[in-house]
Amino acid sequence: MTADAVVALSDVSARYGGVEVLRVPALEVHAGEVLAVIGPNGGGKSTLLRVLAFLERPATGEVRFRGRPVDAARALAERRRIALVFQQPLLADATVAENVALGLRFRGAPPAESEARVAHWLGRFNIAPLRGQRARALSGGEAQRVALARALVLEPELLLLDEPFASLDQPTRETLIPDLAAILRERRVTTVLVTHDRSEAQAFADRVAVLIGGRIRQLDEAARVFHAPASEEVARFVGVETIAAGRVLASEAGVTLVDVAGTRLEVAGRARPGELVRVGIRPEDVTLMPPTERAGLSSARNRLTGTIARVAPTTPGTRVVVDVGFPLVATVTARSVAELGLVEGAPITAVFKASAAHLIGPAVSLDTAARPAL
Repeated sequence: MTADAVVALSDVSARYGGVEVLRVPALEVHAGEVLAVIGPNGGGKSTLLRVLAFLERPATGEVRFRGRPVDAARALAERRRIALVFQQPLLADATVAENVALGLRFRGAPPAESEARVAHWLGRFNIAPLRGQRARALSGGEAQRVALARALVLEPELLLLDEPFASLDQPTRETLIPDLAAILRERRVTTVLVTHDRSEAQAFADRVAVLIGGRIRQLDEAARVFHAPASEEVARFVGVETIAAGRVLASEAGVTLVDVAGTRLEVAGRARPGELVRVGIRPEDVTLMPPTERAGLSSARNRLTGTIARVAPTTPGTRVVVDVGFPLVATVTARSVAELGLVEGAPITAVFKASAAHLIGPAVSLDTAARPAL
């Protein structure tokens, strides 16, 4: 366990009904960082959070807080150093101010100190005008701001967030997420955020753990997880839609030339000539242009001409699948669809930089290339 670890897991597992649902050989949450735990529903995220909160004892392994093992006798004392915010705010039938002060009252904080801290956090979350309102009359977004203020007023050594935005509408999420992200960065609050939403992890996290099937499949800096996933399984979850198998032709100066279905791609990274690899490309990194248009001053190294196989409106853009010898997925705006005349069967050129593509890892055979749905 490193010196700056607030909480650490070692050889931890959890079981329900005799079935193992979580196995974490090692995990540390460092002081001042935001660690996002992402993964599909049922992947073990909530179980991991309960273990970190000392609400559930692992079947095996050890949990340490500030370097000290936590057993059943110590769990309650350590839990008081942690604040937990759930998807649904659990508020008392009292005023907003009384709810925010609740934990301070339980801990015997002096009234003057309590009032000052409550006033600060009401203001920080922009809910000071609501201080006298009954909590049960609040909107969902207002109630979650109260729950977050009630957690942070305690100045916890570890903040645990369990899908805190999942039940909020999109406009409310768009205002609350940047507010909370700014607070966590400013105050360096050690935080674990559990979410299935990739955009939330990108907004908050210093590091990201991808938890699938009860196992951490990748743990790394946020940028590396989203732009250089370690496996196809992780790549699929973090939004890499184009994953195609190919053979390395050459590799020099940090750029690898890969033959994918007869098309040569320049990819940032290193690999051995002759090696079978998978190439991953995020849809937002692909630009579409008319086949007659010149590349101009673009630094993109890959320029592929193909035919539009499918156009499907999605959120937040439109998903376009281009057949360039393999299915290549791009995400464009509705305006681009109209301006470019993107319809099925039309010719189009897809352009992307070598740095936008990445090598995911060895491929078993060229026949097993994962193909996006047409």
